[in-house]
Amino acid sequence: MNAVSVAVALSLVSAVAYAAAAVAQERLASRSPGSGVLRLLGSGAWWSSVGLNASAALLHVVALRYGPLTVVQPLGALTLVAAVPMGARLAGRRVSAVEWNGTALTLLGLGAILVTASGPAPDDVLSVPEALAVAGATAALIGVLSRPGARPGLRHATASGMASGVASALTQTVTVAATDRSGPLLSVQVVGVALLVAAFAAGGLLLSQVAYRGGLGAPLATVTLANPLAAAVIGLSLLGERLQGGPAGVLLALAGAGLASWGVVLLSRAAPAAAPVDDDHPVAAVLALEPGSATAEPALVPRPHDPGHLTPATR
Repeated sequence: MNAVSVAVALSLVSAVAYAAAAVAQERLASRSPGSGVLRLLGSGAWWSSVGLNASAALLHVVALRYGPLTVVQPLGALTLVAAVPMGARLAGRRVSAVEWNGTALTLLGLGAILVTASGPAPDDVLSVPEALAVAGATAALIGVLSRPGARPGLRHATASGMASGVASALTQTVTVAATDRSGPLLSVQVVGVALLVAAFAAGGLLLSQVAYRGGLGAPLATVTLANPLAAAVIGLSLLGERLQGGPAGVLLALAGAGLASWGVVLLSRAAPAAAPVDDDHPVAAVLALEPGSATAEPALVPRPHDPGHLTPATR
């Protein structure tokens, strides 16, 4: 099995773990209003979702060691494939036709982007000045997206996707620099960039928790789209990665981005009627999502939601 095949296999398993974590976060956000952050940190259900995210992130880190950003990051779209039916199952309802159409368009678009991706196992890394410049620009954009205003779910999801995409790009720098044996393991580059990875990974997790308060489908689709796009910009502009097919490949990638964006729009309009939740479902039991088991910051979750409502009116 070559390096890219290993990266693809690891990315598939990582996507399923991320999907389970996203469903857990959405359920916590929708059914846990009225308490503070300290109570959230004391929730076993919340820590279960963090554990799922951590496992998925570890697999993702290893995948980034074997495959380029332009291959590994678009495979994150499979998170959406797993999460939409998983969330519907836990809510006791069928996936709506609009959700299927939105999911299909998002995946088709990201698939087109993936087709144009190319490159061997990564060997180029960001320098410290480049990493700091990327971190500063991303932090400024996240600050703008996180301001109060209309459609907070979509904006926070975009910010979360950007944070996660940048964290992946920085993670690749850490893993390659730490394993190429060309310098000390704990060099300034490795340690400094690792701290930036931790900051953006934590920021992406918290931003996604805010975004999921209104539902799962559209916010997760937006995260799924913003993440590979942010990483691809860094890979193509700073790490020497390329798209296949020349001008035709660029057009295919742009068409894919358009299809994926339309899929996000469809998911943001989907709002099927809620159905009762089967709290005895085995997946819910594994995630420890019993009613009242966790709480969230009231500023993040302003009012109760029907726990069965996993698809938002807005993203």
